[in-house]
Amino acid sequence: MVNHDLSNRLIFGILGISLPILLILNISVGSVSIPFSLFLHFFDASLQENEMIWRHIVIESRLPQTITAILAGSALALAGLQMQTLFRNPLAGPSILGISSGASLGVALVSLGSGWSVFFVQQSLLKDFGIHLAAMAGAFGVLMILLMAAKKVKNNSSLLIIGIMVGYAVSALIGFLNFMGEQGQVHAFVLWGLGSFSNVQNAQLAFFVASLLPAIFLSALLMKPMNAMLLGDSYAQNLGVNLKRIRWQLILLSGYLTAIITAYTGPIAFIGLATPHLARLMFKSSDHKLLIPAVILLGMLVALSCNLIARLPTFQEIVPINVITSLFGAPLVIYLVLKRKNIGF
Repeated sequence: MVNHDLSNRLIFGILGISLPILLILNISVGSVSIPFSLFLHFFDASLQENEMIWRHIVIESRLPQTITAILAGSALALAGLQMQTLFRNPLAGPSILGISSGASLGVALVSLGSGWSVFFVQQSLLKDFGIHLAAMAGAFGVLMILLMAAKKVKNNSSLLIIGIMVGYAVSALIGFLNFMGEQGQVHAFVLWGLGSFSNVQNAQLAFFVASLLPAIFLSALLMKPMNAMLLGDSYAQNLGVNLKRIRWQLILLSGYLTAIITAYTGPIAFIGLATPHLARLMFKSSDHKLLIPAVILLGMLVALSCNLIARLPTFQEIVPINVITSLFGAPLVIYLVLKRKNIGF
């Protein structure tokens, strides 16, 4: 037991050391290399012209992108853990209930539509937030459907099926809008769907951070009932867990986190699905008191690593983030399935 605790502390220590290293690399590495010496006198008034340009790149582009990656990675990983625990399904992830598809539908309506939708986006008050508002409206619309369904059905399997079917129906509507849209509009929508951590600008960053941090904190408070749920519904009820309430809370929190992230970054694949399994593999535990801080930290590291790879100078342009996350996530899930039949449940 002591050795196991020491091992966990060592892993957390290594992950903790990796975080500031990846932070610095994400800010320094890119098409324009930022020397580390700049950070030693970042706020000096006597910077050279080239150093002023570097500081502008850091403040206006790379710092917001890095903060976005940190929050998006931790939130998606946490939402994935919540969904896998709720449905006791290793293939459950943040997008399994169709909330990401709802956000995509909102964006499709304003990107591929005409008339009122173009007017909506081009209004001065909504110019910077039009796409985000549309994505959030679509995501929360699907979330409301799921919450109403959660009141009607008693077992999680039925709710999971409803969520998947809602996702299919929404995807069909998106397909129809793609079919009817103009080529330029479809291209722009496809690019949005590939995901990017660079969509959040400084003007939007404060709202983005303030929207996510309370939900992440509230999610961490559910570790005890989530542990009880792993032991079965009957055992959880004997421990005093209100299954109906905890199910509603998990759907609301995970759906909210997914909605905000998708609205601002586009749908990000595999981080929410793969990171909880990576945490279980590394810590050899299903205890949420350990897994929740683990997936939050690992989600940050995975997102930062993928963002760093996507912006390597070897690429002529920034690679869409979903290309990198899928190349990371798919082999990991395949490995876990091949290694053991039951991957954490």
